[in-house]
Amino acid sequence: MSEEQQMRKVVFAINITIDGYCGHESMIAADDELHEYFTALLRDSGVDIFGRNTYHLMYPYWHDVAVNQSESKTTNEFARTFDSIPKIVFSTTLQSVEWNNTTLLHANLREEILKLKQQPGKNISIGSLNIASQVAQWDLIDEYHFVIHPVIAGEGPRLFESVRNLPLKLVGSKTFRSGAVALHYKK
Repeated sequence: MSEEQQMRKVVFAINITIDGYCGHESMIAADDELHEYFTALLRDSGVDIFGRNTYHLMYPYWHDVAVNQSESKTTNEFARTFDSIPKIVFSTTLQSVEWNNTTLLHANLREEILKLKQQPGKNISIGSLNIASQVAQWDLIDEYHFVIHPVIAGEGPRLFESVRNLPLKLVGSKTFRSGAVALHYKK
């Protein structure tokens, strides 16, 4: 199979604490080095998929930063990159979405992922814990990027509570000046 005919990869990237929690309220503030890391991941993405909670967490904040360029140069670049990528929000309760390049779907997550994998283009990014948990259960995530922050949160949403026995292969790591560590795994 030629490179153009290969299926698109599904990539999940998330910030987590040492004890496996993913709530943003317990994370340390993201610095420029971390934003550079996630910007590089986004540049390889052709679409970002998330759920209602993540949509509300990300919009309008990142759209406003992209438009107003109100943060550091590196954070502004992250915001511009994130804002420009097509997004799909899966929600059974949202009636509409306002973010540019954003499509709202109410059902058939698995079918949509399978359809997107068959289309040419850049990676399919999963940016939501709930969506990632479902997609991981179907064994459709090809790469995982966990950025582990030097924080013990003790509470919050957990990483993959419902996924069992998913062996992964470590293919890379990066240590940030903040003490956070990025781990890159493939299935």
